[in-house]
Amino acid sequence: MKNWPLLLLVPSALLVAACSDQQAVPVPPARPVLTAVVAAETANVPQFVGVVTPRTSVSLAFRVGGTLLTRQVETGDAVAKGETLATLDATTSELAVQTARANLSSAEAQFANAAAAEARLRTLNQSDVVTLANLEQSEQQTAGAQAALIQAQARLSQAEEQLSYSTLASPMDGITMAVGAEAGSVVGAGQMVVTVSDPATRDLVIDVPESVIDHIAIGTTFRIAPQLTPSTSVSGKVREIAPQAHPVTRSWRVRIGIDSEADQFWLGTTASALLDEVEDGTLTVPRTAVRTDDDRSFVFVVDRPASVVRQRQVEIEESDNGPYRVISGLGAHEEVVVAGVKDLADGQQITVNRERQE
Repeated sequence: MKNWPLLLLVPSALLVAACSDQQAVPVPPARPVLTAVVAAETANVPQFVGVVTPRTSVSLAFRVGGTLLTRQVETGDAVAKGETLATLDATTSELAVQTARANLSSAEAQFANAAAAEARLRTLNQSDVVTLANLEQSEQQTAGAQAALIQAQARLSQAEEQLSYSTLASPMDGITMAVGAEAGSVVGAGQMVVTVSDPATRDLVIDVPESVIDHIAIGTTFRIAPQLTPSTSVSGKVREIAPQAHPVTRSWRVRIGIDSEADQFWLGTTASALLDEVEDGTLTVPRTAVRTDDDRSFVFVVDRPASVVRQRQVEIEESDNGPYRVISGLGAHEEVVVAGVKDLADGQQITVNRERQE
């Protein structure tokens, strides 16, 4: 009977040993996984070739028709603001000015006589020498003479303005880019005689097809290189887009501002414009990143701070080959597991294989 305490201790020791074995079960190690960052697909935009043109160009013409008397500039000449470029035969306009001045002198004299006569009658009326009716008639004559004077002044101003139309002056400092008439020829009102441009500011004009115009907006950056020296490239931004496509070619005219003062961009030369890759907004994931269960699609998103993966349901558009297009459930720049997703579980500890990821 004295050995019973020892016999009771044996089962207790075995029970404690069994509990210790259960607590010593090791935690599964974190699983290494291969991941990728979800990014929007890019659209490769082709290279365009355009012509370097002046940003500011003015086609100058006379407001009235006539015979071109002189043209003082030729193509390529530098001109200053206000400089006379061409003149018309202004004989008729000069005669009109002389006639208007003579009519103005006559109107001034008639108004002076009428005003003096009215003043005399007004003085006599105070002495009751003339009647009030005579004074009122004189006042009407004075008012008529004054109206004729104003009309004569307006006609003189109009004649002088018509005379000024016979002289064509440059509105800015620039270079003569083209001439449209020779001295001695008859030109019509609005017919181009001289084109003046400012060479300090230039644009590259390109035509963009309908498939690319959606990727271009005001301020979009291009890399521009002269075709004569393709190694020289500068940055340019879109500053103008045609409001509608050309009715025949169905392309949009785009003007890219060249802010650089590189000598290689001569006016009239050709240059190439290259638009960098642009995102088209489509998100894709590799086929190996998607697990399908009961007609539902899932991906495993990496939770970096917790070093675990989170299972997330997504809506995808399947394809026969290539990656899946993500319709909903994922955002750009999220990190997903791209291999072995069938053996993963929600909340599982992971380690990211950085070398393979890169």
